Amino acid sequence: MNETTLILAVESSCDETSVSVIKNGTQILSNEVLSQIESHKRFGGVVPEVASRHHVEGITTTIDKALEAAHVTMKEIDAVAVTQGPGLIGALLVGINAAKALAFAHDKPLIPVHHIAGHIYANHLENPLQFPLMALIVSGGHTELIYMKDHLNFEVIGETRDDAVGEAYDKVARTIGLGYPGGPKVDKLAAEGKDSYQFPRVWLDKDSYDFSFSGLKSAVINKLHNLRQKGEAINEADVAASFQNSVVEVLVGKTISACSNYNVKQLVVAGGVASNKGLRAKLAEACDVNHINLAIPSPKLCTDNAAMIGAAGHYLYHAGVSADMTLNGYNSIDIEQCTITN
Repeated sequence: MNETTLILAVESSCDETSVSVIKNGTQILSNEVLSQIESHKRFGGVVPEVASRHHVEGITTTIDKALEAAHVTMKEIDAVAVTQGPGLIGALLVGINAAKALAFAHDKPLIPVHHIAGHIYANHLENPLQFPLMALIVSGGHTELIYMKDHLNFEVIGETRDDAVGEAYDKVARTIGLGYPGGPKVDKLAAEGKDSYQFPRVWLDKDSYDFSFSGLKSAVINKLHNLRQKGEAINEADVAASFQNSVVEVLVGKTISACSNYNVKQLVVAGGVASNKGLRAKLAEACDVNHINLAIPSPKLCTDNAAMIGAAGHYLYHAGVSADMTLNGYNSIDIEQCTITN
């Protein structure tokens, strides 16, 4: 590898417009994030068309700010990395076309990056990845266990069969009346309650690493609906705690089992729900008991950001991966298709 590699990365898969400059795959020179949360609050969730319009409005200034904050010019950049998918197609295309324009105008390689690979590599920005490892992906659209033998080598060993964990959090939050975004609000409220409702734990088949949260979500919604129909009091903190305890117990149980069976050196956690305090605490406790090296990024690197795309993009660049000007976005793309074999 060259002594210094600078990757300019663009992320626009959902409701954050982000641009970052990453040095040598580990050092964040800049990481500008333009959030749209306030715009989407009134709708109770992300509206794809609104997200795309905000990306169009903010992408150029975010690129300028990232370069300025990093104290570099495009001439010094080695390659441009961009999220190819999965994500909202309209939002993705804004970032992809901006990255294409930069790469074409400045004659730089264009590096397509899988969004979930980016989330995994967010850990690498703070704690070097140690292989083989297990990655637990927990976000609004994904719940997966991914085994990695080496850099850019992905094997999905478990995934959700229905709702992603973040999606379940948002729906439960809406039913309780907490508003959007629901995940952080449920997590905060859960700390004030106790597991008095005893919602079901869904383990699925024996030895399966798959997840299911649809039944749990329905159990919470039905319980609240029945209590309201009867005019009975609802302890919202206990509802939040009972729901979160059910989610965390299954996530931690399956993840620790997978780590043990695959004999990994490290467990990394990735995605927006990785910032959940209840999950972080239980994982830390379980990993300590089972002598597993745990890595979870700082909360600012758990949510969507371009720094993680730049970290993954660094290794893709040195693996010789690049795209031409026909690069397209995909709302769904299998991470195993992005595996690079040595």
